[in-house]
Amino acid sequence: MAKTGVLLINLGSPDGPDTPSVRRYLREFLTDARVIDTPVIPRYLLVYGIISIFRSPKSAHAYQKIWTPKGSPLVQAGYALAKRVQEILGPDYHVRSAMRYGKPSIETEMKALLDSGVEKIHAFPLYPQYAGASTASSVEEVMRVLQKEVAWPELKVLGDFYDHPGFINSFAEIAKRHLATFNADHVLYSYHGLPEHQMRSADRSGQHCLASQDCCFSITPVNRLCYRAQCFATTRALQEAMGRTAEDSSLSFQSRLGRATWIQPYTDQELPILIKRGVKRLAVMCPAFVADCLETLEEIEIRAAEDWKALGGEALTLIPSLNSEEIWCLTVADMVK
Repeated sequence: MAKTGVLLINLGSPDGPDTPSVRRYLREFLTDARVIDTPVIPRYLLVYGIISIFRSPKSAHAYQKIWTPKGSPLVQAGYALAKRVQEILGPDYHVRSAMRYGKPSIETEMKALLDSGVEKIHAFPLYPQYAGASTASSVEEVMRVLQKEVAWPELKVLGDFYDHPGFINSFAEIAKRHLATFNADHVLYSYHGLPEHQMRSADRSGQHCLASQDCCFSITPVNRLCYRAQCFATTRALQEAMGRTAEDSSLSFQSRLGRATWIQPYTDQELPILIKRGVKRLAVMCPAFVADCLETLEEIEIRAAEDWKALGGEALTLIPSLNSEEIWCLTVADMVK
């Protein structure tokens, strides 16, 4: 019998690339108070009355572009990662893959671990940089599920790993392999964006976050859990590991939603700036995602590539994510021990 259960958690995906499935997924995702942090009644009116109605068909069309015969790329990558990590760790461990939203759910997979009789559980939210809308939400769901139980085994929650050597080296190795066949003028590290007010709300001092242009240029006790600062730290580590500089690589944030101001610079606005600087061949890396998903495969590899060519660029390539690459599987296995 396995002694240690491991729950590898990613964000989620709809059951299918059709409008009803996407609508169900968006309603589950966007009614989370950590994602849209407005009072409950306005939030539900916004999601059920506007976003899920008008955004679902468009999002379904985007999912159709990346859907595979086996289903969601993100879900399949999760299964492949869990399978290989299980093989590496051996019979003393029971490894499961779960999604914060959609299937396989945290509740279903946690129950499978509990039913297997494990003595302790390691929950690993697979978000390199800490954010309330991803990391904290996933941990809250783990606790919500466990609180239904009369008793549960020892629980360990693994935290952010934005500068973990194994994470950095895994991404750098994959990038180097990819760039060996694509001569890039510039590498753009594009991270998922978040509203600025969520950054400020995480600043317990109330004086540091976004108060200056260099507030995120180093990690300090004040901004230790700042998502934007951690993205800058990941970028610095990747630049060093890949032999890149501030001249031939830069950082940006993608996937804006709504009218609120999100953390900057914006990826879509950086593209024309890079064109004006003379960049023709652009490689985009998405180090906030450990598996390829809608945000990498459709937003960057398809849409951004089309925008890049329309702006006059020669070629834009997406550097693949970690997915279930052996170097990443070995890293995850080492981290969860």
